Amino acid sequence: MNVVKKDLTVEPFNDQKIVDAVNKSASRVMVELTNDDYKRIIDLVWDELIADDIDENTTCTVEELHNAVESALDEFNPKIAKSYKDYRNYKKEFVHMMDDVFTKSQAIRYIGDKSNANTDSALVATKRSLIFNELNKNLYRKFFMTRDELQACKDGYIYIHDQSARLDTINCCLFRVGEVMKGGFEMGNVWYNEPNSLDTAFDVMGDIILSTAAQQYGGFTVPEVDKILEPYAEKSYQKYYKEFLEIFYSDIDGVYIDVLSTSEYKIAEKACEYATEKVKRDFEQGWQGIEYKLNTVGSSRGDYPFVTMTFGLSTTKFGKMASITFLNVHKEGQGKAGNKKPVLFPKLVFLYDEKLHGPGKVNEDVFNAGIECSMKTMYPDWLSLTGEGYVPSMYKKYGTIVSPMGCRAFLSPWYEKGGIEPEDENDKAIFEGRFNLGVVSLHLPMILAKAQRESRDFYEVLDYYLEMIRSIHKRTYDYIGEMKASTNPLAYCEGGFLNGYLKPDEKIRSILKPMTLSFGITALNELQELYNKKSLVEDGKFAVDVMKYINKKITQFKHEDGLLYAIYGTPAESLCGLQVEQFRKMYGIVKGVSDREYVSNSFHCHVTEDITPIQKQDLENRFWNLFNGGKIQYVRYPINYNREAVVTLIRRAMKMGYYEGVNLALSYCEHCGYEELNMDMCPKCGSEDITKIDRMNGYIGYTRVHGDTRYNKAKMAEIAERRSM
Repeated sequence: MNVVKKDLTVEPFNDQKIVDAVNKSASRVMVELTNDDYKRIIDLVWDELIADDIDENTTCTVEELHNAVESALDEFNPKIAKSYKDYRNYKKEFVHMMDDVFTKSQAIRYIGDKSNANTDSALVATKRSLIFNELNKNLYRKFFMTRDELQACKDGYIYIHDQSARLDTINCCLFRVGEVMKGGFEMGNVWYNEPNSLDTAFDVMGDIILSTAAQQYGGFTVPEVDKILEPYAEKSYQKYYKEFLEIFYSDIDGVYIDVLSTSEYKIAEKACEYATEKVKRDFEQGWQGIEYKLNTVGSSRGDYPFVTMTFGLSTTKFGKMASITFLNVHKEGQGKAGNKKPVLFPKLVFLYDEKLHGPGKVNEDVFNAGIECSMKTMYPDWLSLTGEGYVPSMYKKYGTIVSPMGCRAFLSPWYEKGGIEPEDENDKAIFEGRFNLGVVSLHLPMILAKAQRESRDFYEVLDYYLEMIRSIHKRTYDYIGEMKASTNPLAYCEGGFLNGYLKPDEKIRSILKPMTLSFGITALNELQELYNKKSLVEDGKFAVDVMKYINKKITQFKHEDGLLYAIYGTPAESLCGLQVEQFRKMYGIVKGVSDREYVSNSFHCHVTEDITPIQKQDLENRFWNLFNGGKIQYVRYPINYNREAVVTLIRRAMKMGYYEGVNLALSYCEHCGYEELNMDMCPKCGSEDITKIDRMNGYIGYTRVHGDTRYNKAKMAEIAERRSM
């Protein structure tokens, strides 16, 4: 007898395949079979086939054969029969899953994808990555999530971010680029010597970033990049100083110049000027090269690496030069002459210390360069180290900097000796070299709506979903711990991460304790609206109470599990639209909650509120220290604001302890190069070929590129209604 397979190919009947399948089914229910048992089962299968008028001279379909095996097993051993049926159903589900992946892959190939503004889904490499991500996401749901978790995600009560990558690698990080470069390192089986000049340091730093950022998802931060580059600038300076002297004392024919009339002091002064200008030029070209690399070379994960660089604290000659040239290069933008515009990466973050950057202080010139850059490009964002709150407290007490990862994520403190809590007053908090292991977000309006519909206590329902996220995080931690160090050699073997000096075949579990796992929060404004029909501007007390409760619970989980949980103000990009759809499906359209195409981002006032920047800063201050795992505060800077007004708002934010983002709407005509803060048609030449740059959430991105956008429909609707942001 021949068997017609599902793909319509034909192959001879092979009873060994039945034996193998039955053996697996029996093993799953702990039943051992003998050779006589297998012979009996084969005979029963043949009896079924013959009973269906199929004989050995004809063909049967694989479906008919499976039915015969099921019937035979029902008679032989119902337990094994159930195991066999369950596996058959699983295979059918798998086929359906692959159908879904194929459907999505076709949409990606021919339409594109706008779930992440950092990806250009027109590119072949990005399409490949997106299709793989779709498969990986489905595998994650199939094999890692419980039925209750799947239902909670499907309904919309929780959202597991980055399902396509979270079991492959780690999330946002503070990478120790300087530590890797020091003394040399190996990358891709090639040995890199430590750079001996600034231009080489830029090249090597770019290689490290591109290679390592591709081995994770989320933001990749290079903390205090000015201090990393200082020693290499000094090496270049010494080289150029010596070069000047060699040129000065001899001409091309080797005839020495008469220098008796020139004092040694003057020679040294000229040599210093020459060397300094050359180093400055190296900085300018180096920063330009970094911007080109990070905005044109896509990573293997399909997007442009989300790289952040923090700077501004160095007071040395070359440290300040690093910061100022970085700001000036970014301010000028990239592109052909007369048609330049700012690039998106790296994200610039200015580390603000009032004692260094205040009026008349040693680094006020660096601050002024930052202001000019922010007014032109929206970057840098500004991180207060000497105001009030969590990040400044770490700086004041330990002298350590909590740099942001990606657009807004921050690490919880990890102490050198005590771990989660300091062992004694001399223990020190460490942040560089650490990372996050992923985010799962709560949809609080959905949870309140569920409690109201079921006449249950809101906090009882909230506890259920908090425990669910806790369980997901614990399993993720255990799963990631089994990864080998060879999966990210620069991070785990060459010192890029804290204690990252493992052998390639060692598991990374030993270095995971200092890493965070985040509980994300969206739509606090909609939560307050659902509670008492008032916005965060009008009230906000309930939202504050909920966040205090969540903070208390997370602290409890942290100490019970020995894991660093954190609370994260979720930057809802595609999620802002999905959550509205999920709410409407379960609870309909509710005014102020689900009557727009988007929900509010984390704890921010609704974008449509007609409030001043100062009012927004004050209102959002209530939530600031309840979101220490991830937060940013931004206001919309009106077009007619002058420089002093911008300075006043930024200095005010720094006193309040904020991580502050400047928000404008930048527009550029691709035809004639005309720039305006907000336009859809060029008033100079009439062209509609406009590139527009807006703040997505904690970072900026293209809302229009040659007429198209990388943002999704819901986010574009939010941007169109912005007044306070």
